[in-house]
Amino acid sequence: MAHIFLALFPLIALIATGYLFKTYQFFSAEFWAGAEKLNYYVLFPALLFHTLVTAKIDFQNLKYVIFVMFAVIAVTTIVLYGIKYLKDIRPARFGVHVQSIVRFNTYIGLALVAALYHKEGMAILAILLAVSIPVVNVISVLSLTSSENMALKPVLLALLKNPLIVSCLFGGVFNALQIPLWDGILNLLKLFSSSSLPLGLLCVGAALQFMEMKKDVPALLLDTAARLLVMPALAYVVCMWMGLSALETQIMVVFFALPTASAAYILTKVLRGDSQLMAAVISLQTLCAAVTLPLVIWWVG
Repeated sequence: MAHIFLALFPLIALIATGYLFKTYQFFSAEFWAGAEKLNYYVLFPALLFHTLVTAKIDFQNLKYVIFVMFAVIAVTTIVLYGIKYLKDIRPARFGVHVQSIVRFNTYIGLALVAALYHKEGMAILAILLAVSIPVVNVISVLSLTSSENMALKPVLLALLKNPLIVSCLFGGVFNALQIPLWDGILNLLKLFSSSSLPLGLLCVGAALQFMEMKKDVPALLLDTAARLLVMPALAYVVCMWMGLSALETQIMVVFFALPTASAAYILTKVLRGDSQLMAAVISLQTLCAAVTLPLVIWWVG
């Protein structure tokens, strides 16, 4: 448990620092907008691409890991859509619930797995990210889109413009085809990558909006419990059923125990969803994850 807290402390400290910087206006609002844009369009895609290109990925052995990931996301999505049609939830609100439970904070995941599970864990996480980021973005966009506006062309264009999806696709292709890259480019990507996680975690803290947590408390608690407790438990059951190794099971459970992505707020706002509820969910899950993540890691370990 001491090792887990040692790995988590820098992440929590960076998020708290970002929150304090924003609260006491150490930097202007324009700085945070620029930092988020820089990280979302440049630094974080570089990190994803570099992680995938340099990871030693055995696609054949990891096919069961990919299957488990798809199985957990598929079961969750089917259950959520079933609830939607039973309760007639409008897309603006339904999209928030879907993103709250299906999406994950990649910044925290990468930093945590690197600290606890090192290169072996990062190789597994890299393939999970390459496959899951496009999948959860598709699900998120569709969940926020009403059936009247669900035309194929605009949805595809929105997905193809997503820098995270593009970087994952290119990284996976370069790795699978063993396309060589000049060392100078790799070193540049490494520098971008090393900047992305600290800046990303600071931005996560700056995006926290605890005042929004007073709204719709039952929905907040349900979404938070589903993401931080039910999802990792479901992942563990499927991992046991599929007979995954101890390391693969640990990475999978931690992956599904991460709080939802802070970028979900941006997507929700762009697609005219309930952005205030999304901000509240992100804030509560990030706060609660400081307690649940150590417990889940200790339990699965």
